[in-house]
Amino acid sequence: MKADIGLIGLAVMGQNLALNIARKGYNVAVYNRSPKRTEDLLKRVKDEKITPAYELKEFIDSLQKPRKIILMVKAGNPVDQMIEQLLPYLEKGDLIIDGGNSHYLDTNRRLKELSEKGILFLGMGVSGGEYGALHGPSLMPGGSKEAYEMVEEILLKIAAKSDEGPCCTYVGNTSAGHFVKMVHNGIEYAIMQAIAETYDIMRKILKMDVKEIGDVFENWNKGELNSFLIEITYKIMRKIDEETGKPLVNLILDKAEQKGTGKWTAQAALDLGIPTPSLNFALIARVISNFKEDRVNLSKIFEKRILSVSIDKVRLLEDLEKALLFSIFISFSQGLWLISQASDTYDYGINLSEVTRIWKNGCIIRAKMLDFLKNILEEDKSNVYLLKSEKALSFLKEKVDSVINVTEVARKFWVPTPVLNSSLDFLFSMIERNLPANLIQAQRDFFGAHTFERIDKEGIFHVEWIELD
Repeated sequence: MKADIGLIGLAVMGQNLALNIARKGYNVAVYNRSPKRTEDLLKRVKDEKITPAYELKEFIDSLQKPRKIILMVKAGNPVDQMIEQLLPYLEKGDLIIDGGNSHYLDTNRRLKELSEKGILFLGMGVSGGEYGALHGPSLMPGGSKEAYEMVEEILLKIAAKSDEGPCCTYVGNTSAGHFVKMVHNGIEYAIMQAIAETYDIMRKILKMDVKEIGDVFENWNKGELNSFLIEITYKIMRKIDEETGKPLVNLILDKAEQKGTGKWTAQAALDLGIPTPSLNFALIARVISNFKEDRVNLSKIFEKRILSVSIDKVRLLEDLEKALLFSIFISFSQGLWLISQASDTYDYGINLSEVTRIWKNGCIIRAKMLDFLKNILEEDKSNVYLLKSEKALSFLKEKVDSVINVTEVARKFWVPTPVLNSSLDFLFSMIERNLPANLIQAQRDFFGAHTFERIDKEGIFHVEWIELD
């Protein structure tokens, strides 16, 4: 029998996704440029129907028509190169699915180029890491509805499940799937940074050891903060390095890497004119972390004047929990607003409520809070940044004093908290009737004749601020 679907790219994610599909009863053809990766996969195969191929033509010939092929290769040129190699063997009506973290503009280009050749194309976000790929990821496919319907049955079966069904939906037109996955990662950056800032305050200000910090995060995970990222945080605190017998987290160099999706999210937000400071500062924090040598040198010559401050540990831990909830909510608010604006600008047709639904399980940012966000969106679909809801404002209002206290304490001890601070400033800015942008616009008109609007009459104005010779 010919295979139901094919998969190219057998690094760990590709291998696990192939096994996931096969374990749902499908025959999967697989191919990798390096035969060793194929052999590594075959060692893991038990009763699954997996058909290995060692040449592209052999791989294509092993697929049922119309052919359905998932690419799990590195984003960028490797995707274009693989598509180019496949094209001579494909026929009109065949489908290529890019399951990598491709830039959404690349997805638009590929879709246009392939549609001109009669080849269908989906850009599909896949979240959940190696475990999710094997046991059920959150899937975010975008492209033509016709293309999605060709693989809908398979995708729904392999996706993670929540109390509301499979964590997969047709996200929207063209590059909607990859855009939503990109912003998912931007939100992920912000939540991770907020958790890291909270951890930093615990160890530097409250002088808590790793075990005690882990216990706090485990306790938080039983409540409103319940989420995948909080869960792995307390599990990280428990990991002991076999070689030294010390907590492994204390031995890891404080330089955080990034693969591009966080940067793309910030760029897209600036291009579309949507404020995402929490997401942006999380990216900047990672960039700063990489200047380790500079930080070490400056720390030796810049004296921190830390005053003697009395800290109520119980109260500060309570405030940290609320501040973290506040920042996570704001991070989702900014990300969903960006997705909504992209949907309007690019005609994606994205349903934000559905996005929050498919993020409820399988993905890295899955969290109990998503039920709350989904409820807010379903009450008012126009409330794309969530803040127009009385529920949302009440949720944030009861935590504002805690965030203020946390950020003030951090300042007194010279502990950087870019995401906690920017989340607070975002709310302050959004609820402020009069921002100082009037002065900025006056300055722009002063030196560049950029004009301004007035509050007392209609029209566009410019004045000569000084006499010109």
